[in-house]
Amino acid sequence: MTFDTRDHNGRMTHFDQHDSFWLFGYGSLIWKADFPFLERKPAWIDHWSRRFWQGSHDHRGIPSAPGRVVTLISERGARCDGMAYRIEPSLLQQLDMREKNGYLRELVPIHFSPTSSVDGLIYLATPDNDAFLGEAPLARMAEQIAQAQGPSGSNRDYLLNLEQALRELGASDHHVSALASLMSDYK
Repeated sequence: MTFDTRDHNGRMTHFDQHDSFWLFGYGSLIWKADFPFLERKPAWIDHWSRRFWQGSHDHRGIPSAPGRVVTLISERGARCDGMAYRIEPSLLQQLDMREKNGYLRELVPIHFSPTSSVDGLIYLATPDNDAFLGEAPLARMAEQIAQAQGPSGSNRDYLLNLEQALRELGASDHHVSALASLMSDYK
C-alpha cells in the first residue's frame, strides 16, 4: 500500500545545476528540519490548501493502520503558510527518501513577501498515489489520527506539532485547528 516515488523524483533534474534552491515545507518540515540548510524563513504558497488526506504507512502509521499526514489540494484563492529552506541539490536524495510514500516533487512560486517570490520545490501527494486517503468527516479523521502510531511517533503528535508550529508562525489553518480541537475527545 505504498507508492515509492524515489525513482520518479530522481528523474526531476530542474535544480541539479543550481548551487542552492528553496524548498517549501507545509507539514512536519515546518518544525522538523532534520537536514542541513543554508537559510530558513517563513513563506507561503498561493492557491494551495493543506489537508490531512495522505496516508502514512511508514512514518506516522503502519501498513495495517495508516496515519494521516498533510498534502496540498489545489484551491483557487487559498494561501498555505509554512517554512522555506534554502538547500543544496545534494540533499534531494535524503528528502526523496523522507517523502517516498507517494510524494512527488513539484515546482511552485514561493512567496516571502507580497513583492518577493522565487520558484521552489514542494513535495505533493496527489490523489492518484496508492497511499492517498482523501477527504473524510473530520471526526473520522481525528479518530484515525488519535489512534495511529508509526516509526516516527504518534500521528497525534504530528497534528499537534503542526498546529503549534503554525501558531508560532502567526498563521492559521482552519482544517488543522479543527482536527486538533477534536484530539481532546480521544485519550
